[in-house]
Amino acid sequence: MFYNINMTLTNYPKPQRTLTKAEARRFMLAHQALWPPRSLDGKAAVIDFFRRVGCIQFDPINVVGWNPDLVLQARVVNYRPQLLDALLYKDRLLWDGWDKVQSIYLAEDWPYFSRRRAANRENHWFPQDVAVKIHPLILETIRDGGPICSLDIQQKEKIDGFWGVPVRVERAALENLYANGDLGIHHRVGTRRYFDLVERLLPAELLANPDPTPDEESYQDWHVLRRVGAAGLANLGETEYWGGILGVKANHRRATLNRLIEQSRISPIAVEEGPKQPFFMRTNDTELLERVCSEAPIEKRAALIAPLDNLIWQRDLVRRIFDFDYIWEVYKPAEKRQYGYYVLPVLYGDRFVARCEPSLERKTKQLSIRNWWWQEGIVPDEEMLAVLADCLEDFCAYLNAVTIQLTGAAAQDPFLRRLYPPI
Repeated sequence: MFYNINMTLTNYPKPQRTLTKAEARRFMLAHQALWPPRSLDGKAAVIDFFRRVGCIQFDPINVVGWNPDLVLQARVVNYRPQLLDALLYKDRLLWDGWDKVQSIYLAEDWPYFSRRRAANRENHWFPQDVAVKIHPLILETIRDGGPICSLDIQQKEKIDGFWGVPVRVERAALENLYANGDLGIHHRVGTRRYFDLVERLLPAELLANPDPTPDEESYQDWHVLRRVGAAGLANLGETEYWGGILGVKANHRRATLNRLIEQSRISPIAVEEGPKQPFFMRTNDTELLERVCSEAPIEKRAALIAPLDNLIWQRDLVRRIFDFDYIWEVYKPAEKRQYGYYVLPVLYGDRFVARCEPSLERKTKQLSIRNWWWQEGIVPDEEMLAVLADCLEDFCAYLNAVTIQLTGAAAQDPFLRRLYPPI
């Protein structure tokens, strides 16, 4: 059945193409370098992936790796975190900054964020005088002594921070200078960031490049187009998905999307049995869509997907197209969680077939699978179990773990016990 989308409600042109849900899934997975998983190889392939999706999200929680590492381990063959560290802090081809939220993106995109840095200089993240007054001290200290973290300067005074949490003055000043573009992240030790002058981290010719978007409208066109490509298909109604685009609220989004449609840079797409609303894709991705829709089925592989993976930024879209309802419950009180603290979706072929709760025992280098929930209606056969076993072995190697053990409720699952019998 094809839904007759009433475009008069949205003022968008009628979609010229309707995809089946299977076609929509496979296009998104191919766009995300997950059709099949672990098909990228080496630094150049990672850079190409960033060019396609714009950015990936950073999060300070590390249970089985940081979110960017989890994103890349699902896509890069034999991935190890040292690869991302080298691209960020040695090669400086990637930048540790802000896009949707705290994110990693291509260093070559630096000029496009000029408008955001200018806005941050006008409205400091921490505008209190006591923080702003020590900006020169921070810059002088770094210029003379090299990279520092917030513990290297002790003012012993606190101010109100985000969500009312007190923050030390020196950290507030560092955050301001980082947001303003005066400082960048030289390296990290765990979650602790060491800051250095941007001119020491990025090439002078890149820093000298003017903003490629000379006015607000062209900036909004660039950033909205970039965000459409973050997942492959974009849903206007996913408010959080569009976060971080300077000055763009719902009405600006609609106007910008219409401009991009008129310029033939994006296309409205309908999905069979999907919501009665258009999705959007970049017109330049049409060739990939055609290939995915016409090619023969690929060999199925599996992957554990990061909780903040671009693929699942749009929870409603994932629920409607993948028939998978995922909520990251890490910030929920324990008694309100349906599944667990840090639960990862399990992708098999073009479907989510399960979710699991892994943990890494760092002293013993043991990967524990604490819980495993099969999706309703999934009865794994031998082929699926073999593919999942390969996936878990690769995940174990990514973590530099030496063993995999079922614990908790996962130890009682009859299918998993076939893969990892009790000792």
